[in-house]
Amino acid sequence: FWDPLGLNNCGDEATFKCRRAVETRHGRVSMLVTAAQIVPEYFKWPGYLSPSTDLEFKNVPKRLAAWPKLLGQGGLQIVAFAGYMETTGFNSGEAK
Repeated sequence: FWDPLGLNNCGDEATFKCRRAVETRHGRVSMLVTAAQIVPEYFKWPGYLSPSTDLEFKNVPKRLAAWPKLLGQGGLQIVAFAGYMETTGFNSGEAK
């Protein structure tokens, strides 16, 4: 591995590769979050987010104001999926 500035204090190539993979994953998440903040300003899905509660996509507020509108199970699904993606190594190409 190449570290001309000596920023990798431990000097271990495996640790360096792990840090690089984590940084790549966090960069991808940052890009998705940025897109998720911009797209709702210009586009809303037609139809219902939750037909059983008569909640349409157009009635969901933008950005963080949308969290209270999510049903308890909807928020739980988002958190569970994020936890699954983080703990299984799904994005890194290696199983943990």
